[in-house]
Amino acid sequence: MNMVVSHWSANVLVLAGCLLVAAVYGAGLRGLRADARRGGRPRPPGLGWQAVAFYSGVLAVLLALVSPLGYWSGTFIWIRALQDILLGVVAPPLIVLGAPWPVLRRGLGRPVTQPDAAVLAEAERAAAAAAPARRFEPPRLRSWPVAVTGLFILVWCGWYVPALYDAGLHHPVVLAAQAVSYLGVGVLFWLQLIGSRPFTPRFAPLYRVMLITAVVLASTVLGMVLGFGANVIYPAYRGVGSHHLLTVTGDQQLGGAELWVLVLLPYVIAGVALLNQWLKDEESQDFSVSMDRMLRPSKSGWPTRTGLR
Repeated sequence: MNMVVSHWSANVLVLAGCLLVAAVYGAGLRGLRADARRGGRPRPPGLGWQAVAFYSGVLAVLLALVSPLGYWSGTFIWIRALQDILLGVVAPPLIVLGAPWPVLRRGLGRPVTQPDAAVLAEAERAAAAAAPARRFEPPRLRSWPVAVTGLFILVWCGWYVPALYDAGLHHPVVLAAQAVSYLGVGVLFWLQLIGSRPFTPRFAPLYRVMLITAVVLASTVLGMVLGFGANVIYPAYRGVGSHHLLTVTGDQQLGGAELWVLVLLPYVIAGVALLNQWLKDEESQDFSVSMDRMLRPSKSGWPTRTGLR
């Protein structure tokens, strides 16, 4: 219990950054609601649950950096793995689900235009009409979503290179760079999966499932390397604390198991949702094709004679 209730950090930079972002977001919420009242329109839909998702993401960042996780991550590898999962896998999807970009813009004093229902409906119809053509278009290898996915895999696995991992234990600047890169690249990656108004994913749902599969495979390999390793991969952890209950190798293997298993939950949820969306699109396309066949005038099997005299 002492590990949970003690060693809370008062990191000024982390607390100030999170409080500043939360304050700007709160001001943006109030501004959007005031704009809606002045314009005689209902407030933008979904702001309630989006605010919950966004603030949950900020809370995950705080838990990773100022809670006892931040302190004990310098002693135990498995706790540092939990910290990495919060920063790279838990906080980014919550922030993206919160769609905070218009709210933050409004909180900074910049106006946010609200398109009326007719414009939104027309945009949705245009997107639905173009969806069948995009769905079967193969993604280009140099496209932005593939590049972002490759960058996320590089960042997620690259920080576990022994030299970089051990450097983060002794140099706070390296640890800060690791946290910022996890959070920033993680947000970019999840923008390619679920979108966040006004941003929409470029790939169709099935291709986005492939992006998730690539990340899951990379994290699985990383977890297996740590989980089945019989030697100490991170020697800097040999002399940083008491491992009387858990050897450094066992600590390392436990961290690998977390990277192998715990990261699956958000990816599985997103993958199932995308597969469900893909199946609905397929059913809608099949229904449209069937209706086109039913409504199209059938051609007669008898030859027609024109120009009768």
